Amino acid sequence: MREVAPPVLPASTQRQPALYFLARVADLPNPPRKVPSFKRLWNPTLAGDIPLVGRWSSAYSYALLGVLTVACLLPFSGRAFHIDDPLFVFAARQITQHPLDPYGFNVIWYESVNRMADVTMNPPLACYYGAAVGRIAGWSERAFHLAFLVPALALILGTYRLAKHFTRLPLLAGLATLLTPGILVSACSVMCDTMMVALWVWAVILWIEGLEPRKAWYLAGSGVLIAAAVLTKYFGAALILLLAAYSLARLRRLGSWMWYLLIPAGALVGYELWTHALYGQSLLASAAHFAGRNRGLSRWSRPLVGLSFTGGCALSVLTLCPLTWSRRMQGIVAAGSALAASALVVGWIRVGRQFAEKLTPNPLLGHWELIGSQLALFIAGGVFTLALALADYLNRRDEDSLLLGIWVVGTFFFTIRLNWTVNARSVLPLIPAAAILMMRRLETMHGGWTRKLKLQVAGALIVSGVLSIWVAAADTRLANLAREAAQSVRGRTSNEVGTLWYEGHWGFQYYMEQMGALPVDALDFRIRPGDFVAVPENNARFAGFPPDVAFEKEAVLELPNRSGAAVLNWQLGAGFYSSYWGPLPFAFGPAPPEHYVIMRASPPR
Repeated sequence: MREVAPPVLPASTQRQPALYFLARVADLPNPPRKVPSFKRLWNPTLAGDIPLVGRWSSAYSYALLGVLTVACLLPFSGRAFHIDDPLFVFAARQITQHPLDPYGFNVIWYESVNRMADVTMNPPLACYYGAAVGRIAGWSERAFHLAFLVPALALILGTYRLAKHFTRLPLLAGLATLLTPGILVSACSVMCDTMMVALWVWAVILWIEGLEPRKAWYLAGSGVLIAAAVLTKYFGAALILLLAAYSLARLRRLGSWMWYLLIPAGALVGYELWTHALYGQSLLASAAHFAGRNRGLSRWSRPLVGLSFTGGCALSVLTLCPLTWSRRMQGIVAAGSALAASALVVGWIRVGRQFAEKLTPNPLLGHWELIGSQLALFIAGGVFTLALALADYLNRRDEDSLLLGIWVVGTFFFTIRLNWTVNARSVLPLIPAAAILMMRRLETMHGGWTRKLKLQVAGALIVSGVLSIWVAAADTRLANLAREAAQSVRGRTSNEVGTLWYEGHWGFQYYMEQMGALPVDALDFRIRPGDFVAVPENNARFAGFPPDVAFEKEAVLELPNRSGAAVLNWQLGAGFYSSYWGPLPFAFGPAPPEHYVIMRASPPR
């Protein structure tokens, strides 16, 4: 099997109007209609997956990607449950007892007792998967994390197979997807996000392969996978519109393919009727209402923060930018990103409601050099990610570029306009498409693979991978600190007479409840003199204290965080799980220690 040289496109370019600015500056080929179809230029049966070796089969690529995925995630399989992980574990336990009533229990996740149906903002398919894991392998953290390796593997291997339809560099697209903070950190959780994206990718694969020539079973399988994605996370419903637009662009007509998209639509309607009968309300409408009621960022800051999260989570796009964009374009974007970052740090553009708004008027100024420099880089990465979609469409004007472009731009729009917060979980779906677009641009910009280019690509992916693993390790350290804090609190109060209560939620709640502590309920304070209340400093949704009881500070637990990076810290502006903590998805720098305060109730003075 010999390697086929990449297509040599015309060197001459035609001056375009302002709409074609990105394409002109980057020295792209001639107008879109003049570019030959990729599928006609390259026969996948004659070429290897990478331009590094002459004989390289798809089996080698699948094996390499699988091994690397496991190698990246296996070291974090023993980490503590973190952020919203406990909600999925609670629902999984409920399902083992009442399989047809996944949310039929009460939980204190905000300030007081609520129905789980009012707290959760996701459908229960991932919880059903967790219930099966718990029944078969037990309820330990390691059992759950190892089981949730499977969706991560499906996502990376699916990205590789999908990329084979769009680029000569599918293996590099798979690597560029895996070696990003958005993928690695999200895959370390037991939440629904990675599973939904994996189902999304495989649904697109089956749809593309079943559309023409028509393969009914492929289209039906795609419809079932879309339905599964919708029942894993509501954003999966966007696939219905995405694949409808792609099919119309490809076939130029309506056809029987439309009926297969009724499978996920019917599944969503059926789910709504079922849950309405169980809980008396539309859970999808409740999630939309929650998103509209809790948007904290200002109108002007949301696009900038969205660019920051996009560029940081899809880090491989940023590290490969020097190889795919002209120096002039890089300079323009860098200058604009630096100006935007300065506006956010200094306060010219108001970020909006933030975790630290009552602690300090301008929280980002405390580490303005560190935060500002990383914010400028990530905003630039977000700009280049969107520019990939725009330039690819302007250059090719085909159904493939339309699919990838809507995939990326639509996810970004959802993140900054429809979701309740800007976070990595909402950016996650666009990472596979961005990686594929980057490889399409890379093969367009470089006619031949020199030794220097190979080393540059390898270096860019290594840098992205090392930084991504660093961020995943920092997130794991933060999760484990909550578990250590719960154990320390229990150890300090185990020999005391009073009841142990706790404020805050996330993983800290899970481990405090495991040790017999009770949550504080803002509507039913039952704290009595002699009781203890553990309060985490870096958390959310505090119920407060009863006004008729005095409290004294019993102890302050200071747990050092030597990870050298932060994913959820207002001092460094890092808010991977919510921009409520800051405009960065993560930040490299000295992470402050985590503090937990133990208060003791005493008779009123």
